[in-house]
Amino acid sequence: MSESSLSSSTSSSFIVSPAVADRYLSGELDATQAILSSARARAPVSRPGYAGNVTPQEAAALLSTHAAVLIDVRTAEERQFVGRIADSLHVPWLTGLNLQRNPRFVREVEAKVRRDDVILLLCRSGGRSAAAAAALTEARFRNAFNVLEGFEGELDGSQQRGSRDGWRYHRLPWIQD
Repeated sequence: MSESSLSSSTSSSFIVSPAVADRYLSGELDATQAILSSARARAPVSRPGYAGNVTPQEAAALLSTHAAVLIDVRTAEERQFVGRIADSLHVPWLTGLNLQRNPRFVREVEAKVRRDDVILLLCRSGGRSAAAAAALTEARFRNAFNVLEGFEGELDGSQQRGSRDGWRYHRLPWIQD
């Protein structure tokens, strides 16, 4: 299946299937619905699953229209020293010196968002956020999406991040403390 690139009114581009593109162009779907439809199509087929996967560009488009809330699941140190997305919420997936799964993760998220909110989860490269999305889905959150590529992206051939993909690589807005 080939995909089409569309632009939202915020000038962010996102990739959708031809069927979604047709529905978007005919006015049947707005940009938010088109993005979420494509993201759901990229959902994992294995269980436990979650609502779907959004690209960094799609996440930025959803955030710019306030159609979603972003939860950064990285550690406080990662956010402070590497950078963070303005107005994102912070609930770490891993905690403590041994970086073990946060036993209060679901409760902390429940205190910050509603179960039917569109929730975008972000980590360094997409691994922890996918696990966090699965945990929220298992806890009956209906719209937990993983942000593909994460904030820094995957390692390149030189064992460094940020040169191939990720939020920062795509020059999306972020801040540093």
